[in-house]
Amino acid sequence: MPLALLLRGVWGWRRGLAIAALVLWAAGAAVVLAMPRAHVAQAVVAPAETTSFAVSSLLSPSPFAPGGLLDTRPTGNFAIYLGAMRSPEAAVLLARETALPAWIEARRRDGLGGLARALLGDRPADADDVLAWLERNLSVTQSLASVTWTLELAHADPALALDMLRRLHGFAEAKVRADLAEQAARRVAALERRLIRESDIFLRNSLYELLAQQQRAGLVVAADEAVAARLVSAPMVEARPSLPNRSLLLALLALAVPLAVLTLGASLLLLRHDPVAMVSAAAPPTRRDPVLSRSAPERPPVLPPVPGE
Repeated sequence: MPLALLLRGVWGWRRGLAIAALVLWAAGAAVVLAMPRAHVAQAVVAPAETTSFAVSSLLSPSPFAPGGLLDTRPTGNFAIYLGAMRSPEAAVLLARETALPAWIEARRRDGLGGLARALLGDRPADADDVLAWLERNLSVTQSLASVTWTLELAHADPALALDMLRRLHGFAEAKVRADLAEQAARRVAALERRLIRESDIFLRNSLYELLAQQQRAGLVVAADEAVAARLVSAPMVEARPSLPNRSLLLALLALAVPLAVLTLGASLLLLRHDPVAMVSAAAPPTRRDPVLSRSAPERPPVLPPVPGE
């Protein structure tokens, strides 16, 4: 189909396409306005390894991983801290100490899905459901201008969102601290057992140096408040819900719906186009030669010869 003919056909359908775009935008806007909104609890943290008097700098001479300056991935204790926030242990903590499982069960009972679960027999929310919810709603974003990281947790209840974010931060920090303290304690115990059996004075001096290092590590872990992450901004929750962003979604619908309707209309015109009929209608009528168009005169019938003539 030529472009001019396609544009002419789309222009002829302009009213129908406008009405279809308006109806689709209204349906999308109704869905956006009916979606439940959530409050975002936010905290800004920084890796403890980036400070000059960090625990990692006291425990080892080179706390940074050999990835180079271009490697922006979290390393060291801070990487363990971020991983612990989405771990199954964190989900068990939230399921045990917060009202998140009850909220998940109440949300399951709403709508057609709740009716189907009631007919088929629903199970109570467990730690696996909490873990799935945590993986969807907890976001960790690295700042492009500094070494800080932003932790965000979205929930419909602002008090519950703030409480869960505080608990997750405390749990992840405590896990890193407990792991370091346990490691230092195991090494101290192993070195003390070896010192009891060792009789060589030179080896005993080396073991005493190692023992002093591990005792210092245990002392530093027990004394410092921030082992993995330092709080740049304490956990806070917004007063007004911000998710989903209704104004942005409505603006995107206003751009996407007319384009989609226009594309569908053009596709329908292309499907309904018949090139054979178009060529037949556009071809001029052929002129016939009057000489060739005249019919030949009829010849008289030839009779068979009569026998005996």
